[in-house]
Amino acid sequence: MDKLNRLYKLHNLFRSRRRPVALTTIQQELECSERTARRVIAELRDELYAPIEYNREQNGYSYSQQRYELPGLWFSPTELHALLTSHQLLSALQPGLFEPYISTIRTRLNDLLSHQTAGNPEIARRVRILQIASRPTDPVVYSTVASALIARKQLRLLYHGRGRDETTERTVSPQRLVYYRSNWYLDTWCHLRKGFRHFSLDRLHPIEIIDETAHEFSEAELDRHFASAYDIFAGEPSATASLRFTPSAARWVADEQWHPQQQSSVLPDGSYELKVPYSRPEELVMDILKYGPEVEVLAPVELRERVAVTLSAAAEKYRNA
Repeated sequence: MDKLNRLYKLHNLFRSRRRPVALTTIQQELECSERTARRVIAELRDELYAPIEYNREQNGYSYSQQRYELPGLWFSPTELHALLTSHQLLSALQPGLFEPYISTIRTRLNDLLSHQTAGNPEIARRVRILQIASRPTDPVVYSTVASALIARKQLRLLYHGRGRDETTERTVSPQRLVYYRSNWYLDTWCHLRKGFRHFSLDRLHPIEIIDETAHEFSEAELDRHFASAYDIFAGEPSATASLRFTPSAARWVADEQWHPQQQSSVLPDGSYELKVPYSRPEELVMDILKYGPEVEVLAPVELRERVAVTLSAAAEKYRNA
């Protein structure tokens, strides 16, 4: 057991006992020798200013102030490792995006973990978060959006849409920040279009907060529009896709959630049928195509035909290769 573990465990031992704790008990709890137990008591008292006193009559140690808490940011080693792992995740979501805000906390966590024999560098070496198809987000854009969300202010921005290759000026009431498939999006009420819209943060430039209160909508209204249909293309569902996966693909797909309101069933031959609501087919088609011959679109007819045409066009490119 390392130093940090022992200090934390000794602190909890004193907090949980109403009577002084004998040195032999401390040795047993800390799994150490008498010399080490005395050293840990001294460290807790002298380095962390714990109000430890020795009771000669009861031959034990205790806190003279039961409300004593360890100073500053203090966690168990397991909690520290979990926090540093979370930090790795935050850093990977968008390199540099959160760094100005959490670097101080990370330094404090590193200091607390410096007593451990393994050392915190293991977190960075052993935890990997892979970003696939992520697009860089300007930290200034992110912080501006986050500030407007919290302050409930409107935003004025220029948005360049990739689909039509057009740039439009918008005034929006920000509603939610969404991290979806390695990229950041902003759910809004668009005052130009008079409706809900979502924007990819990497397509917003420039952007500014204006002194107008953002329009408010209930969680139910936002979920009904932004979370009721498949993928990032929000809106009320217009159709339900029925997909049948082969038994070999079913071993993976059956454990996946494609949509919170999906319906599924395992068929007698081991194949897997999945039904998901959607409003626009673009992203759903891409997800279907990655399974190739392992999936068949049963319905609706329009989606089945769209996937068939796409597969046919792809196959055509290889016929003369």
